[in-house]
Amino acid sequence: MKVRDIMTARVVAVSADATITEVARKMRDECVGSVVVTDGKGLVGIVTDRQITHTIVADGSDPNTVSVKEIMFTDFVPLEPDWDLLRAVRLQRELAMRRLPVIEDGKPVGIVSVSDIAAFAKELIDCVLVEGEVRVLRRSRK
Repeated sequence: MKVRDIMTARVVAVSADATITEVARKMRDECVGSVVVTDGKGLVGIVTDRQITHTIVADGSDPNTVSVKEIMFTDFVPLEPDWDLLRAVRLQRELAMRRLPVIEDGKPVGIVSVSDIAAFAKELIDCVLVEGEVRVLRRSRK
């Protein structure tokens, strides 16, 4: 299984100069929990709703005067669509990041979130359980 098989392919991007208020509105309007930060050439960071809550709201900072570049995560390793999913999950756990961007040819093409991984894991478990039930039924008919 590859990263591209579970990633959310819809990417919402902002510039590093955008204010936190602009980013929060964009997240709300686009119904996303994170945005990638680009500089016209490629990916330079990522901002999450959780990060805004923990670093701006909790500290009482003015979201109209704080720019994305002041709080964006830059210390991450972007995933690539053809990476093995297990490699991506291990990296995500190692970095302790709930969302990681996926890049191809230097441009963001998706996001892999803990929710994406959980949904895939549930589907996988459901398939294993159904297959196990089928085997039990086949044995009981013999």
